[in-house]
Amino acid sequence: MAEGSPAVAKAKPQAQSRIGNGKALLDGVDGRSATMRRYREILAQLKADLGDSPSEAMMMLLRRATTLAVWCEGEEAKLAKGEDISIGEFTSTVNALRRLLSDIGLQRKAKDITPTLKSYLADTYSGEAA
Repeated sequence: MAEGSPAVAKAKPQAQSRIGNGKALLDGVDGRSATMRRYREILAQLKADLGDSPSEAMMMLLRRATTLAVWCEGEEAKLAKGEDISIGEFTSTVNALRRLLSDIGLQRKAKDITPTLKSYLADTYSGEAA
């Protein structure tokens, strides 16, 4: 840490919000609705594409991208049912989503599954010494 920089203390789990401690994705939203289930699916897939360990800043972008994706899917469902949608709003939202996904990185990143030296040695040599 640079000299003179203030240390940032991490909040204890009981002092964090439900969103911050991972118990909720959105404040005050019932997670059982079909829309919320789809939101969780898309968010999980985007996180997996990044190797399941995105930074908080990246999570902010992922949540925004997920919101736009869910909205677009809802508009597409309306269109498929013969309902009118605003093509201008839809196009703007798709463009915003594309830009967010571009910022996030559209390429899938491999998750690091390299074992630690300790686990490798334990797996390799367990049972040989007796």
